[in-house]
Parts: sequence; C-alpha cells; structure tokens
Amino acid sequence: MADTLVYRAEGEAVASGGDLYGFTVTEWELPATYPPFAALLFVPTTWLPLPALKLTFLLGNTALCALLLHLSCRLTGLRLRAPHLCAATALALWLEPVFQTIVFGQINLALACLILWDLTRTQPRTRRRNPPGKGFAVGVAAGIKLTPAVFIAYLFLTGRVREATTALAGFASTVLLGALVLPGASADFWTRRVFETGRVGKAWIVDNQSLQGLIARVTHTADPGLAWSLPAAATAAAAAALLLTRRPPIAAAAATTPANPHGVLLAALTTLLISPISWSHHWVWCVPLLALLVAEGRPRLAAAVAVLFTARTFWLLPHQGDLDLRLPWWQQPLASPYPLLALALAALVLLPPPLRGGAPQLPASSSSASTMR
Repeated sequence: MADTLVYRAEGEAVASGGDLYGFTVTEWELPATYPPFAALLFVPTTWLPLPALKLTFLLGNTALCALLLHLSCRLTGLRLRAPHLCAATALALWLEPVFQTIVFGQINLALACLILWDLTRTQPRTRRRNPPGKGFAVGVAAGIKLTPAVFIAYLFLTGRVREATTALAGFASTVLLGALVLPGASADFWTRRVFETGRVGKAWIVDNQSLQGLIARVTHTADPGLAWSLPAAATAAAAAALLLTRRPPIAAAAATTPANPHGVLLAALTTLLISPISWSHHWVWCVPLLALLVAEGRPRLAAAVAVLFTARTFWLLPHQGDLDLRLPWWQQPLASPYPLLALALAALVLLPPPLRGGAPQLPASSSSASTMR
C-alpha cells in the first residue's frame, strides 16, 4: 500500500507544518502530487496506527467496489438483487485496476463513486433530474485529483450548464480552502508543482496506460512530445465533437436514467486517454463500462472486455529498467491494452447498440426495483 503511505505522509506534513511537496517516502521515493486540499483530507490517516490504516483502506476499497457497482447499475438501468451485487463485487475485485487500487491503497474507487453518485442522483420523492447542488461533488473530485475536471467539460458540452457551473464552484471552493489553510503549499502547487508531470512518474513504463505511454513505448522515446500531444488533442476534440453532435440521442437516453451512460463513459475514457499519466489502477471505470455492455445486451463483448481487464498482460512483459522502451512490435499490444481498447470503444459507448429491443434486466426484488427506477 505504497500510496497509502504517501497519503499518510501528506497528512503528517499538514499536521506538523512541514513541506508538503518536499518529501519522498517508500523505497520508490514517492512524492506528494495532489493539490493541497487533498492533503487536508488525508490528515485523519495520521490518527490510526499503520496496520489499522491499511486494514481500513482494504475494507473501505472493497466496500467502495460494491458501491461503484451499485452506482454503475443506477447509471445504466441494470437491476441487481443484493446476492447478485455481492457476487459481482467478488468478481470485480479481480479486475486488474480494482485489484491494483487495493494493493496500492489508492483512492480511485472513492473518486469514481463520488462522480457517479453526483451525476446520477435525483431529487428525493419528486425524482427531479437536477436536485440542488448537483455537480458540486464533481468539482470536489477535481479538487482532489485534477483529472476529474474533464467531467466539468462534459457537463458544459452536454448542455448541463447549471450543473457545470456548480461543479466549477465546488472546484473553486477546494482551491480556496487549500489556499486559506495552506497558503505556502498552495502557491507552490499551483505555480510550479502542477506543471511537473515528471513528479508523478515515468510516462513510458508499462504501468502508464495512457496515450502518452502507448506512443512512448511504440516510438521507443521517453518524451514523445508532439507525437503524443497532437493525438491527445485530436482525441479530446473528437470526443467533444461526438458529445455535441449527438446531443439529441443523449437527451433521449437521459429520459430513462438520471444521467446518460454513453456520455459519462465517453468522458471517462477520454480522461484516461489524454491524461499524461493514467496508471493501470486509474482504469476502475472498467466497472461501469462492463455494466453498460451488459445492460445493452452485449454479453460477448462484455466477457471479452472483462478478460482483457483481468489478463494483466503488461505485467508479464520484461519491464525492469528501461526495457519498456525496447519492446518489440509484437509485444506492443500486450503493453498497452487499455488505451487500445478505449480507442476502439470510444465511439461505441456513445452510440446505442444496433437493433436493441430493450436492455435485459436481471431479477430484482420489488424494493430494489423501486430504488433503481
């Protein structure tokens, strides 16, 4: 749980008044990379002995996996009884991104749950699609780890201006709180550290399943420069164009669910592709992706995607030292399965399945069915 140790060190730096961005911990010399607001949230990690903290992260991430499945079902319109949800959770724990999130003690599941909860929540009783404050949690998620800010752009592009401005307010609130409590660290992060992508890690290692990692390994170049930035910009532009040009179908899809699952998944896949570094454990969005494929009657494709996210092919390749940069051509697909899959599915997750006669629904009790409507 190396990342848990980093979070704990961040909390200790805040509590003791130390240099938040001047330390490294673990044998890998990992630094703090999140905004100051995140460090404030990590202060409670210093209140527990380390074994208890690790157990808390283990149990918490397992529970969050179940919650992510529940929210994915709410997003896609699937209905699961409690026994089915427990069984699905047990299987989902073996998906490589979920498994690695638990192994590293990461917060990816928490952020995905926070975003999906906000995007899919409705007004109690009245079931209004836009309850007060909707979007704020998306902004808070962006204030913790920055990359969720793409979902703010998604809200603007899909015409949900009120939710988008609320999300911006949420993000601004995290920046302001961090500046008030940690002014020195805030100035350091927002003027210098935020631009130091190298602090996060080497972009070319197989752990990085973003477009930059793929291109760096294919071109055998540690810093691909324009060879990466231009395709990343084109990917972002294509995703934005898809969201804009298909707003009528998106609106139609949103008539039966609180949020459009195709647009949400497109935003998630785009975020993972264009981010300079998307570690394999960032790809916990494979859980709602699988839920969407099942909900739309694509069981074979869902099974194939599940196999891909459990195969762990890139961990089987030689990757000690700089071997990641010297992989032969036939190993390249094995080294970058997630970005290749995302590129293949980017348009597919936006479009309704052909000749769909209604999404299949698993058996549900009357109580669970009422909550999922």
